[in-house]
Amino acid sequence: MDVERYDRTRPAYPPELVGHLIAAAPGREVLDVGAGTGIEARQFQAAGCHVLGVEPDSRMAEFARRSGVDVEVAKFEEWDPAGRRFDLLVSGQAWHWVDPVAGAAKAAEVLRPGGLLAAFWHVPEPPEKVANALADAYRRLVPDSPIDLDSVPKQPSDPYGPLIVKVADGLREAGGFGEPERSRHDWDRVYTRDEWLDQLPTFGSLTWVESTVRQEILAEVGAAIDGMGGRFTVRYATVAITAVRD
Repeated sequence: MDVERYDRTRPAYPPELVGHLIAAAPGREVLDVGAGTGIEARQFQAAGCHVLGVEPDSRMAEFARRSGVDVEVAKFEEWDPAGRRFDLLVSGQAWHWVDPVAGAAKAAEVLRPGGLLAAFWHVPEPPEKVANALADAYRRLVPDSPIDLDSVPKQPSDPYGPLIVKVADGLREAGGFGEPERSRHDWDRVYTRDEWLDQLPTFGSLTWVESTVRQEILAEVGAAIDGMGGRFTVRYATVAITAVRD
């Protein structure tokens, strides 16, 4: 994983979502689970929160530290909170790596009464021409891949619906939380050809692909973008599940 590329190209989260979560929490002590390179942690810091990150990947954790985020390296389920308690637990693009029951139980342990758990994910939907160029090139050049890009969540369906159901079931089974609630924030971002091709290698479908094959795929996607005038708009949905600690 190219952590610099990841941090440079992955989008931040809607300010409305960040503001809503801070307003709903009883205080501003935030735990960021799966903090990655610190993208959402820096947003919460900029809004006046004190943030501690937990991240299993030491390379990402080190990048986050260099960007001003306090991060401890551990899997969340195995992390030692050492008696610390938090008002808000957030997890951006990461809670699907956490065991839904053990993670929920750990969250209940570290959140104060009335504290808020919030896990959220981006669902980008580029124009059909861009998405199809990637899927077609991927299918042809990586024929043995178990990943089917045609099955990636799209709008206006229920993005990450099955995952959110799994998270909600884990929260209910672990206990200690009120009934989970869903929310969704829709927004747009304009990308140039170079910006989109810079981000694509951070997607899981491409991180493991041999570099020369990856470059061929990117070239075909780039040609499709060139045919659209070199820039386009991506529709994003940021979907979230939240639950309040009893």
